[in-house]
Amino acid sequence: MNAIDHRGCTVSGAEPAALEAFERALAAFQGWRDGTEAPLALALQQAPAFVMAHVLRAYLLVCSRDPRRVAMARPTLARAAALPANQRERLHIAALAALLDDDDFDVARATLGEVISLEPRDALALQVAHSLDYVAGDVHCMNERVAAALPAWSTDLPGYHAILAMHAFGLEENGRYEEAEASARAALALDPLDARAHHALAHVFEMTGRPDAGEDWLADHADGWAHDTLVATHCWWHRGLFQIALGRPDRALDIYHHHVRAGRSQAVADLIDASALLWRIDLAGCDVGARWLELADAWAPRIDDGFCSFNDLHAMLAFVGAGDWRRADRLVQALRVEYSKRTRHGTTTRLLGLAACRALAAFGRGDDLLAITLLASLPAQAHRLGGSHAQRDVLHLTMQRAVERLREAKGWTSGATAPTGASVVD
Repeated sequence: MNAIDHRGCTVSGAEPAALEAFERALAAFQGWRDGTEAPLALALQQAPAFVMAHVLRAYLLVCSRDPRRVAMARPTLARAAALPANQRERLHIAALAALLDDDDFDVARATLGEVISLEPRDALALQVAHSLDYVAGDVHCMNERVAAALPAWSTDLPGYHAILAMHAFGLEENGRYEEAEASARAALALDPLDARAHHALAHVFEMTGRPDAGEDWLADHADGWAHDTLVATHCWWHRGLFQIALGRPDRALDIYHHHVRAGRSQAVADLIDASALLWRIDLAGCDVGARWLELADAWAPRIDDGFCSFNDLHAMLAFVGAGDWRRADRLVQALRVEYSKRTRHGTTTRLLGLAACRALAAFGRGDDLLAITLLASLPAQAHRLGGSHAQRDVLHLTMQRAVERLREAKGWTSGATAPTGASVVD
């Protein structure tokens, strides 16, 4: 049975009640809110041949930095691929196959681009492509893809707020801060609980050097991001960054303890936020106690993942922070193996992953000259690590501290030039 979704896209195998349940699941996914799985399970129970419900379930797993979650999508993809489907749905299935069978982000992104050209109101294609652009570090495409689809959207379409929020983040990552702030505020005018829009505003405040405004905004609007959302921990991370920028690393440490690592989550995204915040607190001169030891233990099972250079970088932060040189060396050796592979991870490892991790290890061992040399050697494509400008700034901050320590060790004056080389981030 064919039906029409709430944005005018034809869907295969959907019963009316199943379609309504699917729309609730999609709305939660778009707004970065919890509660996607229950209505999605209901949709599939009522309509087992509902292709896009299977596709959404698979995307919930593959849009992850955790290879174990990604692999769990295979049975769902197989079920979707066996069903009668239209052209748009077949392209979705092809994009999923590119991710699961070949780990090929470029093919998946290009295929989703075909979907969006065919149907610019395909909210799921826009969201997943935007996510893959982010992980691939393609900041230009992250902005232009959504911008090109915007004329097909309007306020009378459900989920328009999420499209505006995506656009806000793309604008911010491309340095168009005033436009980004306007787009995020327009999204929130439509849906004050759009967690993605609050997150985009946090990045605008960070990149425009307004930590006081950022802290006030997130504190005053906690109902929009802190409860039942996928980005709660990450927004607490932003509040920690604002506290450090305001000269209050001790408050950032309280945030780390009570919000970022309160439940000792094993989710990769939460581990990344924990490493990134604790490293900055440490650099700010605040005593973090034995917290690195717990975090290093949490990262240890990920050493051999061979999946994402951004993960590798944050695992190394934890191992170096803990002084766990056995695990740090194991990670470097694992990356040397990945270095020779003709895979996506092998490419990013050759480009910058191995050098960045070796630089962090050198910094932790006090070899500031080697750390500076390795960080300065990173190419202009450092954005290929993925993540945001604010997240990748950890490399620049580390290099700054290494230069400061080297100057102190050599007795150089503040006006002397240390061998910093090229910029470490774009």
